[in-house]
Amino acid sequence: MTALSRIPGAMLDYYLGQGYYRMNQDLFTCRFLPLGPDLHTVHWLRLVVPQVQYGPKQRQLLRRNERFAVAIKPLQLSAEHEALYARYYQSLDFDTAATLEALLLDGAAHSVFTSYVIEVRDAGQLIAAGIFDHGQDSIAGIVNFYDPAYRQYSLGKYLMLRKTEYARQQRLAHYYPGYLVQGYPKFDYKLFACEAATEVFDCLNSEWLPFSWPEVARQSAALVAERYLRDVFGEKE
Repeated sequence: MTALSRIPGAMLDYYLGQGYYRMNQDLFTCRFLPLGPDLHTVHWLRLVVPQVQYGPKQRQLLRRNERFAVAIKPLQLSAEHEALYARYYQSLDFDTAATLEALLLDGAAHSVFTSYVIEVRDAGQLIAAGIFDHGQDSIAGIVNFYDPAYRQYSLGKYLMLRKTEYARQQRLAHYYPGYLVQGYPKFDYKLFACEAATEVFDCLNSEWLPFSWPEVARQSAALVAERYLRDVFGEKE
């Protein structure tokens, strides 16, 4: 992947559709996430953009933040982005890259992804930014970050809605927000835009299915059983 000067949009769409996601300048996938002493199953999500319909919470958040100026443009990392990310990083209670450059490029000279940034400003001051990669018929949300002083405005969820709106305006098919983790609600916010229009990837059967918690539980049990059988009996030759 990283040997390419630029990943074509159709290629990115394909890999996103196979449950892959971006990390630095690579594409990866995983099925399990270790959290403390436990191993949790990972479940990749996507929004079917034409099916999105907002409820009262989503409409209220959009109205509440109407006073902020929003701009969407091709990503060029700047000192302003890094300064905002540094303030955001200091407020986190989980481990992640200490700089935006490390998160996105990890020392690479240039990006192989076609990336855009949504900038949210209050009286000219950058208070939030959301970065996404652009495919031919889809986008993949990479990171949202914001000034902790504006926490009460739910800017992370607001940026998810703005990405959804961008995908809808561009008549794209899918928006990939990442994954959630069975039994670990910290990632459940990725359902915020529209749970009814969300699909979850069944990696054992390579198919996207309508999201529901019973479906996640079924997939989780199947993944655990498959891992158990592999660990006990070994992989078949």
